[in-house]
Amino acid sequence: MGIIDNVSPFLSFTRKEWAALRESYPMEVTQEEVERLKGVNVALNLDEIADIYLPLTRLLHLHAIASQELYRSRNVFLKKQEKKVPYIIGIAGSVAVGKSTFARVLHTLMSRWDRHPRVDLVTTDGFLYPNAELEKRGIMNKKGFPESYNVQELLRVLAEIKSGKSVVEAPVYSHLTYDIIPGEKQVVEQPDIVIIEGINVLQPPKQQGGVYVSDYFDFSIYVDAAEEDIFTWYVERFKSLRQTAFRNPESYFRKYAELTDEEADATAKDIWQRINQPNLRNNILPTRQRADLILRKGDHHFVSEILMRKI
Repeated sequence: MGIIDNVSPFLSFTRKEWAALRESYPMEVTQEEVERLKGVNVALNLDEIADIYLPLTRLLHLHAIASQELYRSRNVFLKKQEKKVPYIIGIAGSVAVGKSTFARVLHTLMSRWDRHPRVDLVTTDGFLYPNAELEKRGIMNKKGFPESYNVQELLRVLAEIKSGKSVVEAPVYSHLTYDIIPGEKQVVEQPDIVIIEGINVLQPPKQQGGVYVSDYFDFSIYVDAAEEDIFTWYVERFKSLRQTAFRNPESYFRKYAELTDEEADATAKDIWQRINQPNLRNNILPTRQRADLILRKGDHHFVSEILMRKI
């Protein structure tokens, strides 16, 4: 373990140092679960669970318990009746960095702690404006950029969750149709922990003095990797999806299913350079330093370094 430099707000851990912090937390994940949880072209194995995820879930468990105790103490001070308020974890990072797989694994492991068995996962894709609205605003080519999200609706949902409201509804997104599903809602009913996953969840507000999405987070994580590696993973994933999701007749991307390898390479590179690269450089990457924890992946898609904000 070390400090990056004299003024850095982060402590740096090698993979070996971080793995040692797992202590006695048991391995309760099977190889079958690993295969079910991992995304397209995302490397995940039992060693990654043991070395990276188990120490992290132990840390988050300790933070969540401490937060609950602090909340109870504050209610005593304010002479307020105690209300169940969930611990909220935010997960940010680029497209194709493995963020969704990370969120799913974290959701699975956190739900196995006895003090907070009810864990919900909410993705911010559901808060994208519908495609019709994006077309109307002329920003369909900026889908995933901060301006393509209904941030006010996301803030409303987070405020209701954090206030302890018994039932909160969130919109649902389909990656198959590449659009919001009309009338479908995800129901959040007073869980112990809520994981919010999305590329721009650490983005500051447009107006000075405005409310941040991350103002509602108790802990935030940024999944990081070198841009050239993310680009490679993006192209590999795009090519793999030609054989699976793109072949579904209802898929928004059905037109890409029959592309040759050369055509798929060129198409993926074009989409990356026009949309994902500018979004990463201008909007996502600048929020990295706002996270409480940064997980840095190597070109093999496994975490090689962990940066934890000093308390």
